[in-house]
Amino acid sequence: MKSKLARRHYRFSLLDGIVALLLAALVALFLHRARAGLDYQWDWGAIPQFLFRRDAEGGWTANVLVTGFLTTLRLSVWGTILALAIGVAMGFARVSRRLFNRTIAGIYVELIRNIPPLVLVLIFFYFISGQIMPLLDVDGFVRSRSESTQALIAALFAPPRQFSTFLAGLVSLALFEGAYITEIVRSGIQSVERGQWEAAAALGLSRGQQMRHIIVPQAARIVLPPLAGQFISTIKDSAIVSIISIQDLTFQGMELMAATRLTFEIWITVTLLYLVLTLTLSLAVSRLEVYMDRKARARRRRGSGVVTASSV
Repeated sequence: MKSKLARRHYRFSLLDGIVALLLAALVALFLHRARAGLDYQWDWGAIPQFLFRRDAEGGWTANVLVTGFLTTLRLSVWGTILALAIGVAMGFARVSRRLFNRTIAGIYVELIRNIPPLVLVLIFFYFISGQIMPLLDVDGFVRSRSESTQALIAALFAPPRQFSTFLAGLVSLALFEGAYITEIVRSGIQSVERGQWEAAAALGLSRGQQMRHIIVPQAARIVLPPLAGQFISTIKDSAIVSIISIQDLTFQGMELMAATRLTFEIWITVTLLYLVLTLTLSLAVSRLEVYMDRKARARRRRGSGVVTASSV
């Protein structure tokens, strides 16, 4: 029975075939018009050299596009981690019993969500990179480290000469994305039925124990899909930091396009590299959702796990 349902679930209908043909026709029409209607000479053979190049020793090393891709990857990973930490902390503050916590979190969310991200990046660039970093002498501290430490910083974050700028872009990106994660966490917690709170309170659990053992495990399954979408948005929104000369994928694409005039080839390649990141994350989150659902079903079958209102 299960195999029949699986086959029925993945069976393509006639409408699916028609839609696929229409999409293929649109792509073919676009390519034809781009080739015949534009005075443009395509040169895809030039793209591989911008991805990898040979070094002085004859080995292969990353060139400008892959270097920008790696910078975008680092910025997205650290931005996601920092934004998640901010969003979870502020999300719990949004549902706190203390008015002060709710007020601070509410001001943060409304302030950040109503400022254009470009303005936010520029503010943090001039404030953090121009004022805070020189005051703390961060660049001097990084440059005074050993070569191995500087190489580690460059691998994890950015080269020492770009470290301050990278941190400014990272903080602005994390604060911007963290405001949306805050609302996702808040809505996930508040979406848990009131009966779950009452059941946990009837068992004598404290507020922290209720959140840790009852509410958060249920809210996690609710917020996972929107969090995945927000993490993908973090990758896409990271392109805006190119305005402060962080050498991410978008910045390298603009520089390369200006130097070579290979407009379509460069931007199509940049698009595909972004898709590698976003689609990989989407597939990983889908796997995680399946794993969490399977684990929840196994827990229910064993009769253990989180307490629900029906079991009180």
